Amino acid sequence: MSAVKVFVSCDSAALAVGADEVADAVIAQCAARGLEVELIRNSSRGLFWLEPLVEVATPAGRIGYGPVADDDVPSLLDAGLLRGGAHARCVGLVEELHYLQRQQRLTFARMGITAPLSLTDYEAHGGWTGLHAALAINADSIWQQVLDSGLRGRGGAAFPAGIKWRTVAQAQAEQKYVVCNADEGDSGTFADRMVLEGDPYMLIEGMTIAALATGATQGYVYIRSEYPLAFKVFSEAIRNARAAGFLGPNILGSGKSFALEARLGAGSYVCGEETAMLESLEGKRGIVRAKPPLPALAGLFGKPTVINNVLTFAAVPRIMERGVDFYKSYGVGRSAGTLPFQLAGNIQQGGLVELAFGVTLRELVFGFGGGTASGRPVKAVQVGGPLGSYLPESQWDIPLDYEAYAAIGAGLGHGGLVVHDDTSDLAGLARYAMEFCALESCGKCTPCRIGSTRGVEVIDKIVANCDRLPQVALLRDLCDTMVNGSLCAMGSMTPLPVLSALNHFPEDFGLSHEDHQVT
Repeated sequence: MSAVKVFVSCDSAALAVGADEVADAVIAQCAARGLEVELIRNSSRGLFWLEPLVEVATPAGRIGYGPVADDDVPSLLDAGLLRGGAHARCVGLVEELHYLQRQQRLTFARMGITAPLSLTDYEAHGGWTGLHAALAINADSIWQQVLDSGLRGRGGAAFPAGIKWRTVAQAQAEQKYVVCNADEGDSGTFADRMVLEGDPYMLIEGMTIAALATGATQGYVYIRSEYPLAFKVFSEAIRNARAAGFLGPNILGSGKSFALEARLGAGSYVCGEETAMLESLEGKRGIVRAKPPLPALAGLFGKPTVINNVLTFAAVPRIMERGVDFYKSYGVGRSAGTLPFQLAGNIQQGGLVELAFGVTLRELVFGFGGGTASGRPVKAVQVGGPLGSYLPESQWDIPLDYEAYAAIGAGLGHGGLVVHDDTSDLAGLARYAMEFCALESCGKCTPCRIGSTRGVEVIDKIVANCDRLPQVALLRDLCDTMVNGSLCAMGSMTPLPVLSALNHFPEDFGLSHEDHQVT
C-alpha cells in the first residue's frame, strides 16, 4: 500500500499560525502509529482563515481540515484523517469550497496545488507552455500579443504593459534590462509574496518572455526586505530554472540568453516607486527620479528597462498559452483579465480572491469575506493600500474597474482591500496617512516632504476644534498642492485617504453635515 499524501502549506501566512508545528505533529504521530504518509509542503490556496490547512489525497479528491493546531492531530488521526474521515475540523473537498468555486483563477490556478520548487509539478500543471509559445514566434509578435491582450500594470498605475514592452523593444541599445518590482509594501496586500513563495517559476517564465520580447539579457527582481522567506525560495527557484535550461545563455536550446538575479530591498516604502527602486538597485539611496526620461528609454544604469510588478509578469504566461481572445474574455471595458483581490483588515474570511474586473466591493467583502471579524457593521473599505481611498457603503456597488474608480477619485492599486468596522476613527486614519507619508517620503520634493508634515498638524487642529472650518479649507488646499505638485505617487496619492475620509465621514472630524457642505 502506497503512502498517503498529506499536504500542509509552507506559505508565510500559514507558518505564522503554526503550519510547521502541525507538519511536525503529523509526521511524529503517524510514525508512532505505524502509518505511512508522504508529507508535502505545498503552496497556499489563499484561504487564510483556514490556515493551517491540512489536506489529504483521497480517491474523491483532496479533503481539507482547518484551521488545525498541532494538538488537534491525534484526534484527527483517530477520526481517520488519512481516509478523509469526519471531524469537527473537516471542511470537505477543498476544490468544492464556495470560496474557491466562485473564483476565476488564471494567475493563481496552481496555488495550493503544487509544491513551490518542484519543476515537475510546475510542468505538469501547464508551466513553461507560454515560454515555448514565445520561443516559437518573433519578438514583435510577443509584445504585440501582450499589447492586444489589454494587460495593464498591476502595481497601481495600470499603464498598458504592452506599450512599455514595445518601447523597450524598439529602443536602440547594446544592453537592456527587465526589472520586477516585488517591493510589496501596501497594507493588506500579499499576492506578490504568495507568487514568490508559492509559484516562483511563473514569475521567472513571465520575465523571460519579457526578455525575449524586448531583447533584454539581464533581469532583476527587487524583493522587499521584510520577505526573507520569499527571497530564499525565489533565489532557489532561479538556481533550479537555470540548471534546467529555462534561464541562462541558451534558453531551451534557442540560442537566446537571459540571466536573472534576486535582490533584497532596502526597507523603504518609497522604493516601491519604480525610479526610486532603480536607484536602490544601482546601490544608491532610494530617491525618486524626475521624469522624463522614462525608464523604458533610460532606466537601470541608464539603459532601456522594462519595469512591471509581480502580478503583471505573472499574467503573461497564461496570455501566451491561451491567447489574446481568451484573456480579453475576462474583465470589463479597458480593464481586461483578472485581478487577485486581497481581503484583509477586520474581516471574517481573509484571503486571496482572483476574479475578473467588474466585481463589486460588496460581493468581495460579504460574499467572500463574510463581513467583519468583529461582527459589527462595516464602516469603510480602504482600496489600494495605505494611500488608497476609504469607500463608504454608497460606493460598494461600483464595479472594480480602473476607469470606474478613477471617476470617483479612487484607485484599485495592487488589489488590496482593508475592511474597517463602525468603531474605526476615520479622522485618525486620515492623520495616519499624512504621518506615514512624512515618515516614508524620500524628501526630494517639497509638496510631499513638507505637505505631509503640515497635514498632520492641520488634522490635529481640526480634531481639537482649533479654528476648525478655516483649517478644513487649509487641509483641502494643502491636498490640492500635494496632488498637483509632487514628483511621484507617494505625495500625489496621500491626499486620497485624507479627502475620502473628510468627504464621506465628516462627523469623525467633528464636522456637521452643514459644515461639510460649506468646506
